[in-house]
Amino acid sequence: MSASHRILKDVFGFEAFRPGQEAAVEALLAGRHVLSVMPTGSGKSLCFQIPALMLDGLTLVISPLVALMQDQIAALRLSGVAADCINSTNERAENVAAWRRVASGETRLLYLAPERLMTERMLAALRQLPVCLIAVDEAHCISQWGPAFRPDYEALNQLRGLFPTVPIAALTASADATTRRDILDKLFDGQADSIVLGFDRPNIRLAVEEKSDWKRQLLGFLERHAGESGIVYCLSRKKCEATAAFLVEHGFKALAYHAGMDRGERAANQKVFMDEPGGVVVATIAFGMGIDKPDVRFVFHADLPGSPEAYYQEIGRAGRDGEPAKAHMLYGLGDIGMRRVFIEQEDAGDDRKRREHKRLDALIGYCESPACRRRALLTYFGEETEACGNCDICLDPPVMSDGTEQGQQILSVVQRTGQRFGAVHIIDVLHGSLTEKVAKAGHDRLSSFGLGAKSRKGDLRALIRQLVAAGFLRLDIQGFGGLGITEKGAALMRGEAVFRYRKPPAERTRDTLRRSKKLEPGVELSAEQEALLGALKELRLRLAKEKSVPAYVVFSDRSLIDMARRHPRTADDFAQVHGVGAAKLRDFAAPFLAAIEDTGINPPENA
Repeated sequence: MSASHRILKDVFGFEAFRPGQEAAVEALLAGRHVLSVMPTGSGKSLCFQIPALMLDGLTLVISPLVALMQDQIAALRLSGVAADCINSTNERAENVAAWRRVASGETRLLYLAPERLMTERMLAALRQLPVCLIAVDEAHCISQWGPAFRPDYEALNQLRGLFPTVPIAALTASADATTRRDILDKLFDGQADSIVLGFDRPNIRLAVEEKSDWKRQLLGFLERHAGESGIVYCLSRKKCEATAAFLVEHGFKALAYHAGMDRGERAANQKVFMDEPGGVVVATIAFGMGIDKPDVRFVFHADLPGSPEAYYQEIGRAGRDGEPAKAHMLYGLGDIGMRRVFIEQEDAGDDRKRREHKRLDALIGYCESPACRRRALLTYFGEETEACGNCDICLDPPVMSDGTEQGQQILSVVQRTGQRFGAVHIIDVLHGSLTEKVAKAGHDRLSSFGLGAKSRKGDLRALIRQLVAAGFLRLDIQGFGGLGITEKGAALMRGEAVFRYRKPPAERTRDTLRRSKKLEPGVELSAEQEALLGALKELRLRLAKEKSVPAYVVFSDRSLIDMARRHPRTADDFAQVHGVGAAKLRDFAAPFLAAIEDTGINPPENA
């Protein structure tokens, strides 16, 4: 057994490396820089944690969020690894004590935010120590085109010069080709091993639904997932708080989380979500990178994210344990307009705005895709795949229809009303609704008034949204959201182009639901094993509270399921459980073996 495999087993309790991990470990041990792009939940941290324990000296880990640092440090310490963090939320005495451990050589991994690291005083002190490895976690933050650009990360481009002999690892789960080039150029001057694994998370079912009555849609979704942990993303802080209160009124265990909250309240809400089962957190994108809860069963987007990278990053919070999870997004015409406005209002150059509009175009294309959603998403990241069979399009394929005539009618109304009114007004004219606004403008006298009276307003709204998504109409984001006709739309009006649109999906058939269930294989446990698993979870929660760490840091669900299956009776048996290393064998074998014996449940014959 190699030294790296021995640490993998003895410290972390894993039998084998996952794809990409061993290549990253070997490159860093050989002194080479590494850019590692791996899906969320694929074990990126081990890529630098194992070399940190094999090299002589101190490993610096740059991490963007305190919560992320604290969780990783708690997990490392429970595995017997000396790790510390120095950050602004600690008491001064805590930071002083941590630095003494670092200076004495006791600490193997030191976690720092980029703001703390890139100060003259900290850099000068660290350059006096034997730094052997630097890891930049959530490295997409270094890219100004990334989904969570963080200016302080740009200063990290100095690290290569400050520590010229030290290998650097940059790790992220979400980076398109542009972002990867940006990281390579800024952090490594183009010289690094790139390990880019597939972006696919096949256990997450993808779905997009037209936004109509979003509160009703959200309630319906949560009722189908009652008792499960999940995240609801909203665009604004105000909407987060209102939505959390709305869900509490309807009997859900919901809490808000956004950057405008008091730090203590935010931390308390996060702790409740991390520690207790079945909770829902309603959040802005502030709730993201610091979340490492393995049993999040769903991510629900009440509003459109800003880009495919942001979407991928956010849905990546679901199903980190590998079990089935859902990513459900509501999407409407108003979302597109709002996102366009955000881009234009950003303090950025024209080139950046152009790129961000292109990214938004890609996300809109994903939402309007008539074929497999996973294929559309992965194609954006440069990965080809077959139809997945685990998205709403694959499970209930949409009916594509020729909408050229309807499209021409809509464009005609847009043109005749002066290309300055929004979708609601255009729909009223088409539907023949004599509103005060329609009457005042005299649009009831247009020949096209009532032309679409037989259509449902919801269908007309879907047609307009798809005309915008397909580039026949544009939103006037400089004005008040009025619709205008593009060159492509003018060609459609002249009969030189065709418009095909997706009809709203019909009610799912029993056969569709049957196929849906087949794609959600649960963990196969007997009734006795399920009972044992429940007892083990209760013990895990009690031990986690005693140690003031999230429950999954003690043991993941996968480890508890393995215990329930194996039914270990001795310490040697317990050592074979997934995720049990030397430290956890020492600290946790006795209470878990006792709990297993106390249940009185007999082990299976083959245990």
